[in-house]
Amino acid sequence: MSSISPRTTLLQRRAALGGLAALAAMPLLRAAPAQAQRGLLPDFADLAERVMPAVVNIAVLSEQTTTQVPPELRGTPFERYFRERRGRQQVQGAGSGFVVDPAGYIVTNNHVVGNASRVVVSLQDGTELPARVVGTDDLTDLALLRVEPRAVLPAVPWGSSASTRVGQWVLAAGNPFGLGGTVTTGIVSARGREIGAGPFDDFIQTDAAINPGNSGGPLFNTAGEVIGINTAIFSPTNASAGIGFATPSDLARGVIEQLRRDGRVERGWLGIAVQDYGSEPGARRGAQVQGVERGSPGARAGLRVGDVLVALNGERMESSRTLIRSVSIIAPGQTIRLTLVRDGRQQEIAVQVGRRPPSAS
Repeated sequence: MSSISPRTTLLQRRAALGGLAALAAMPLLRAAPAQAQRGLLPDFADLAERVMPAVVNIAVLSEQTTTQVPPELRGTPFERYFRERRGRQQVQGAGSGFVVDPAGYIVTNNHVVGNASRVVVSLQDGTELPARVVGTDDLTDLALLRVEPRAVLPAVPWGSSASTRVGQWVLAAGNPFGLGGTVTTGIVSARGREIGAGPFDDFIQTDAAINPGNSGGPLFNTAGEVIGINTAIFSPTNASAGIGFATPSDLARGVIEQLRRDGRVERGWLGIAVQDYGSEPGARRGAQVQGVERGSPGARAGLRVGDVLVALNGERMESSRTLIRSVSIIAPGQTIRLTLVRDGRQQEIAVQVGRRPPSAS
């Protein structure tokens, strides 16, 4: 009779099975590099080497004025000195950008340059160049800079954010925490994210590490094309938590072209307030008019509260956000055809698009 108890036998069997499992895993671990070489896991070295010369670091210097005298200076001889200087303080900041034209045009975020009194761009080789702000757009948080290079600068091309798919590999590049040229990798986590930044929210979400200082830097696809501009993160610690947001290239490209041409962005406007319509399954979707500003293009065209706008120039509009974005890219002065449903009947009206005022929400 065996002296081994049933419990001991079971433990021995589990140990034996565990050993077999560990042995079975060893060939897989050894095989991983070979799988990477066959393309199952990407190697970003060539991509980084190709695109990084076009990625720049941005240093900004702005002057802030405070009228409040610090308590420790009140009643002292330094109080008058402080008031005469009007509490001027030099504030430094850092961000990222990328060259889109070899002649020296650089894209970044508006919040990077802000009200900077001086902007300096650092190239990958350490060259520092003063930059001027060509134009900014607060609604999309984009800015265009211009430097005068001594030689032609390496530039990166725009890619199509519309063709980007969730799960695709991406590479983020920039200047996190002022450390200089840095790359991180991840995937596209989601598309069309709304984070409350404004009426044109349409962010690409990625788990590539994005930290303070990465703002304005490019988000590349594996072809080396810019599909987004790294703009914001969601994090309780103000550092990467694997949730970063990039402005899609299809939105950014048109804004940057306008800034380069005119120094500002002009957007189409109807002067109406709208909300989503048709949330029930199978219901016709559109944008329902909730208000019409007096004297606005919408008012002159005869739009009414309760109208449901379902198409613009024949293209379906299935949400209020889609309508706002579609109107915004139309040049002021152009006439559009709006298809709407009023009192159960579909009709078309012509509207001459106005210029979006700065105060419009």
